[in-house]
Amino acid sequence: MTDQRRTLFALSILFAINMLNFFDRQILGAVTEPIRREWELSDSAMGALGTAFTLLYAAAGVPLGRLTDRAKRTRILSAGVLAWSLLTAASGLARNFWQLFGARLGVGVGEATCAPAATSLIGDLVPASRRGKALSFFMLGLPVGLALSYGVSGAMARAYGWRAAFYFAGVPGLLCSAAVLFIKEPPRGALEARNVGQNRREGSPYLLVLSLPTMWWLILSGVLHNFNMYALSSFLTPLLMRFHHVDIRDSNFVSMVIFGVAGTAGLLLGGAASDLMMERRANGRLLFGTFSLFGSIPLVLLALGRPSGDVITFGALMLLACTLMYTYYSTVYPAIQDIIEPSLRGTAMAIYFFGMYVLGASMGPLGTGIASDFFTERAARAAGIADLTQHSLEPFRAQGLHWAMYLVPVLGVLLTLVLFAGSRTVAKDMEKLQCWMREASSTEG
Repeated sequence: MTDQRRTLFALSILFAINMLNFFDRQILGAVTEPIRREWELSDSAMGALGTAFTLLYAAAGVPLGRLTDRAKRTRILSAGVLAWSLLTAASGLARNFWQLFGARLGVGVGEATCAPAATSLIGDLVPASRRGKALSFFMLGLPVGLALSYGVSGAMARAYGWRAAFYFAGVPGLLCSAAVLFIKEPPRGALEARNVGQNRREGSPYLLVLSLPTMWWLILSGVLHNFNMYALSSFLTPLLMRFHHVDIRDSNFVSMVIFGVAGTAGLLLGGAASDLMMERRANGRLLFGTFSLFGSIPLVLLALGRPSGDVITFGALMLLACTLMYTYYSTVYPAIQDIIEPSLRGTAMAIYFFGMYVLGASMGPLGTGIASDFFTERAARAAGIADLTQHSLEPFRAQGLHWAMYLVPVLGVLLTLVLFAGSRTVAKDMEKLQCWMREASSTEG
């Protein structure tokens, strides 16, 4: 097998793993309504299920990121995929909230292996000039996984009940767990312009990563972006069911189209534009991401402004907005590779993911759920309801969730400002890395 075919084979396996990563993660968002109704839960409680997953995902990611920089990455990935697939299937056995809560914690630990190990592998499989496209292909697993999860899980929940969706999802992971072991582990740093091998700067790896101003801006951008993306992925289907009166299968179909088409288009557009802009100016990646995300804000506002029942216009506007939002991954992920030396990239991604998941993804579902419950109760009180039980609040949940979703464009404004700030520091941090690489390569030689 030629080197080019080995790289394509490896990227294909990594794409499939990332697709399953987001497929399994999104099942809960696809079947939120039947679970909530069966156990009579609030939106805050459903948001907490997502928070449980992401908090442990983020906490486990930091030591796993360090392990990625020291051990064989393919074995780490294989073990992680096997663990999260078995625990996803076990989620269908839950008979109450706390059993499902515990199962989702375990899924979070398994999935924490994916991003640090996979992105570190890609950094050593593909040269810097094509890294934006390669990472975009890998990140296509995100929208494809979400889209398939919405479509498959929604259809299975309607036909066989919500538990069947979890059982089905566990099977493909067993195949991917075995397949990743056939990837040939690449040497670290071999494809850099200057081969520095396993060399890295002296000092704490965590402090070295956090000494770069751009990393702080990128971590903060991840917090804001992941809050928005997890708010949307957790509550888009419930919003369609409650506010636009679409059943579970059809609402998941709309979500599937929005996330699948928008995500694919956004990542491909972002990957090509990211590499092109990088050729023209050092901060080109982050500038492109800034303007794309700024353009998504009015589209989300227009979508939320559509009246109840106008599903087509709502879906079209959200599709365009999400297309621009997905360019984020194709600009920020390569930017991290651009400023971090090869032997610290797993650690850098783990730190980045820790911030974006602890403060972003974990707060997205929970914060939106709390806001939804707040606006729901306010609407009920305005209607003269004194006894605020789950049953009495049900007619007002559509209005409550609709108002809560306005958090997305508000935080989008802050996100664009943060990314723009990062674009002002990234060139200097890139030059620091190149200077160090020149010294390290001369020492290596």
